[in-house]
Formats: sequence, structure tokens, C-alpha cells
Amino acid sequence: MNQNEMRAYWMPFTSNRAFKSDPRVMVAAQGRYYTAADGRRIFDGLSGLWTCGLGHGRTEIVEAIGRQAGELDYSPAFNFAHPKAFQLAERITDFMPEGLTRVFFTGSGSEAVDTALKMARAYWRKRGQAGKTRLIGRIKGYHGVNFGGISVGGIVGNRMLYGQGIEADHLPHTLSTRNAFSRGQPAQGAVLADELLNLIALHDAANIAAVIVEPVAGSAGVIPPPQGYLARLREICTEHNILLIFDEVITGFGRMGANTGAEAFGVTPDLLTLAKQVTNGAVPMGAVVASDEIYQCFMDNSGAEHMIELPHGYTYSAHPLACAAGLATLELLERDGMVERVRSMAPVLEDAIHALRGTPLVSDIRNCGLAAALTLEPRGRDAVIRPYEVALKCWHKGFYVRNGGDTLQLGLPFTVEAAEIDAVVNAIGESVRELE
Repeated sequence: MNQNEMRAYWMPFTSNRAFKSDPRVMVAAQGRYYTAADGRRIFDGLSGLWTCGLGHGRTEIVEAIGRQAGELDYSPAFNFAHPKAFQLAERITDFMPEGLTRVFFTGSGSEAVDTALKMARAYWRKRGQAGKTRLIGRIKGYHGVNFGGISVGGIVGNRMLYGQGIEADHLPHTLSTRNAFSRGQPAQGAVLADELLNLIALHDAANIAAVIVEPVAGSAGVIPPPQGYLARLREICTEHNILLIFDEVITGFGRMGANTGAEAFGVTPDLLTLAKQVTNGAVPMGAVVASDEIYQCFMDNSGAEHMIELPHGYTYSAHPLACAAGLATLELLERDGMVERVRSMAPVLEDAIHALRGTPLVSDIRNCGLAAALTLEPRGRDAVIRPYEVALKCWHKGFYVRNGGDTLQLGLPFTVEAAEIDAVVNAIGESVRELE
């Protein structure tokens, strides 16, 4: 592509100037591989953007979308509905922990997070506790890019340009040098959940609506929770009457070797956000799954039957094409045993990625399910340059991996083969050593 063809598009989360001097353009995708504009096959080491665990171009999903487009391309979501919205909501609950039974559809993970935060505040108001408004996130947390999400999020680069957001507090992150090179969940760090008690002491639980965390922090560089950490958060929230929200936009539907991160770690939140893998990335969609108790509170405290219980929603909530893609995706996840396959391939990734320990410039390696990350040492004061350079080198070697901050990240397709894991990890190792 020439410069004129690229002029109009302002790319998201992209160094636009650098990209347009060295474009990386994908023109097709099938299975676990992209086709670049120059004809090269590129292994998809991030499942799209943590989205396409089943691989690209799945016939069953493509055909479901096509049929739906011909039958009903759009249906209004406010006061009207279509059958597949109800069908998909029921199917989603089949994948949820016991007690999470009510599905509210959004258009993305960012929208799902802001929806969950609004639900939390509104729930306490419906309960007659309007003072419970404060929200608590976590340093290094990523909860999308809308104002609620960046306010509870804890990645400074996503916040600093935009000024004051929603007032929020943040728990400390759980990444520690004591746990460097841990395989799976680190042994130390559960005590960090008790930092929530300090925030409760500061603000009083009567003023706190919810705590939101990712079961595994994804965009910050695959940070698994310390053993016992999530259970302790759940215990504190229950004791102090605070809602617990799990942001499972990345961890939902298989990546952790379980239906959800909540299932993988044995902790059930009050609200759970999801997106990405629910449609295998084929059509944008997100959702919030709420407990029946939260849903019923809105139903019982909203006046006359014709009154709207939750004045919130999106033009593309439960979009017919997204629902068709979601139904096909969840059917394939079950039919092809993808959760079990992730569970079987995760140790292969773990062994391969940790074999890079001792590679110059690699200061930490982390993994959980079919996700892994390396932290690279900074060059002077620039912590992001080396992961960026490694990702570019991998691209030219035929591998798509993600650089984010000081980390290099993998989110492999659920269908990945052992030889492909070795190949992408070897390409990362070679690329890192070329920086010396």
C-alpha cells in the first residue's frame, strides 16, 4: 500500500507514524495463519486479539452469519427482540459458574465493563444504599477504553492523556520479582488481597460499590493470580457487602483451560464481563452476566411493570449477526472439546516458553492456560522499545505476537500444534538474541 492509501485511517493503539513507514497488512486468514499483503503466511500467535481461539474462517461460523444476514440483518434491541438473543443468552449461562444466570448484551468488552460498573452502582441505589458508589480496580488492570474502564484500569498509558475520569481507587498489582519465572499461579502474593481492607478502612464499605479485577491480567502481560488471592478477595467482598466483578473479556470461553477464569480458579463473582471469544472474533459482541439476585433486585424495585428497570443499552446490543456467530462458536467449543484441548496443550506452552529462561534481556516469564508473556529489560529509560522490536522481528520471520508495554505476549489458538508452539517460541528467542 502507498502512503495515499493509508492517509485517512487513524489506527487504534498503534504508533501510526512508525506503522506507515513499515506497514504490516493482513489480507486473508484461515485456520491458525494470516496471509500478509506480500503473500507470506503469518502464524497467529495471539488468536487475533485474544479473540479467535477456534482459528480463522471456521465454515460453521461463516455460514451462520451469512444465513442470519439474509434472514434478519438487524433488529432493534429496545422493547423488541429476536429469537437468537434469547437462545444465545441461555447458551452463555451454560458456560457460567452456578448462580450467574442473567445476560445483558453489549457491543464490546469496553462496553461490557462500563455496563457492569453502572449495574453495580444502580444495584445499591435500588437496594436503598445510594452512598455505595466508589469503585475499586487494580494497578496494571485493563478494563477497556471507555471512561469507566480507564478509571478503574491501572495502566497509566491508557489514562494520562484524558484527564479526570470517574473517581476510583486501585489495589496493588500482584506482579513480584519474588515470583519471577513462576509456572502458572505464583506461590506468594495472596496477602495482597488484604490491601482491600485498607481501602475499606479509608472509605468505609458503606461507600464502596464494587471491586473489579481480571482473573488473569492480560494486556499488562499475562499476570496470573497468586494462589489463594482471588478467593481472599471474594471473602472480603462478601464480608463487607461489596460486589465483586470479574473482567473475563480475555479469560472467558476456554483460554484458561476452563469455561471461565472463575471456574479455573474456583471463585464466583457477582458480575462477569465477557467478549472476544464469545463470537470467535467474527462479529463484535460483549456481555455482562449477572447473578439472579442482582437481576431480581431491579425487577422488584422499579415501579410499575411498564417502567424500564435499567435505563441502559446499545444500538447493537444482541445484534442478530453477533448472536448467530455466538451460537455457532459455543457449539464448536463444546463439540470439538476445545476447553479440554487447551488444558492438554497448556503444559506444552509452559515448557516451551520457560525454556527461554536465561536468554539475555529476559527478566521474567509467566504463563497460564494458553497465554504467556516475557518481560524484557529496558533500553536506558525506554521500557517499550525492545518488545516492539522483537514483535517486528517476529513478523518478518512469519509470526504475529503482541508487544504491550515492557512485555511480549502470546495467546495461542486453541487448535495449536506442539510444533507450532516450538516454532513461535524459537522465533521469539532468536529475535531477542538479535537485539544484543
